[in-house]
Amino acid sequence: MSQDQPGQPQQPRNELDEDAIAFAEGIFDLARNGGTQMLGPLLDAGVPPDIRTSSGDSLLMLASYHGHLETTRLLLEKGADPDLPNNRLQTPLAGVVYKGEMDIVNLLLEHGAGVDSCPEGAKTPLMYAAMFNRADMVERLLKAGADRDAVDAEGNTALSLARAMGAGDVIGLLEKH
Repeated sequence: MSQDQPGQPQQPRNELDEDAIAFAEGIFDLARNGGTQMLGPLLDAGVPPDIRTSSGDSLLMLASYHGHLETTRLLLEKGADPDLPNNRLQTPLAGVVYKGEMDIVNLLLEHGAGVDSCPEGAKTPLMYAAMFNRADMVERLLKAGADRDAVDAEGNTALSLARAMGAGDVIGLLEKH
């Protein structure tokens, strides 16, 4: 509770809440739009790197999913959790694999993202790569130690998902590995 300051008009609570929401939305927009230069000082001033939107997207998820390599790097260097899932049970690595951003896949893996990290029953990054026929990503994830035999809540593996989606480029890769 704040104390009244003599001579200072008190701002109504809903106005303060609206200001806080607008501030947070601005921070999320910086991550989403690659505002590395402006985001850095905010993180240095104490904005938590793992702050999340109402749908559970972290700053790292927003930056990486939208293809902002330098903003992603900044967030990782400031301590953002590379395995923090959103409310749809997707990690930043899974989101980036879906979007096809190989440079960011490499960056996330270099900064400790778990190659198979996902909430129990969710799809692994390898499953997303297989579903969307991303052969280069399948190879990269397998090289990083991805579990080809991991299963999601429905019992699907990366190979079964690739077959179901007709992802011909990755079926052979997964069969031979």
